[in-house]
Amino acid sequence: MDLEKFQDDVYTVTNHLGKSLNPEQIPKLNFVRQRLIELYQQNLVKINHSVLELICAANLVAKGFAVDVEKQLSDVLVCDIYAKKDNKTVIVEIETGFTPPEHALDTIDYYISRIISKIARYSKYCDEFSLATPVIGMLPISKLFLAQPSDRPHSEIKKIKAHCDLFYKNPPIEFDDILNAKLHSIYLINIDKGFAKQMEPSSYYSLTGEILEKSEIDL
Repeated sequence: MDLEKFQDDVYTVTNHLGKSLNPEQIPKLNFVRQRLIELYQQNLVKINHSVLELICAANLVAKGFAVDVEKQLSDVLVCDIYAKKDNKTVIVEIETGFTPPEHALDTIDYYISRIISKIARYSKYCDEFSLATPVIGMLPISKLFLAQPSDRPHSEIKKIKAHCDLFYKNPPIEFDDILNAKLHSIYLINIDKGFAKQMEPSSYYSLTGEILEKSEIDL
């Protein structure tokens, strides 16, 4: 663990991000930076993920939100970014496409299930739930989540649940969580330039759906 290097890196990032914020917003971003330093000292975060969290946090701070990171939501769930403004809560989960070695032979199926599980499990704890990814990544978003719950075929929900049950059994993903899950937006993170752009899920699906279809990925 190299605390000095971590601190230097997060200070560099926040100083750059702070140039786009108003003076009164800077302390909100500095709070996130200090939280990440404390979490690093507990060996709970790494620098690459922390940079992504800082970029997303700055985007929300600029919109007037107070932001926390690595917030405990339940006994088993900790979200990457938790933001509040007035009576609205926002959760952002960052996905880089990493899959553990034990899923080397079913990487795509595992990753699809993980994205579904995050939307289903986390979105019930907030008013708006978003996924974020570096611009070099691609999220396999199921078309089901583009529809309102009342328009989601139960046969499709059962199909998605059966897929998730292969990977998530303790606890499993519940049918109603998939039915009622919400996806507000997708954040595309440009790490090198230090900004995140927000997209509608339908627009993101339009851009990525054809590529995933040509790759024979069933969503």
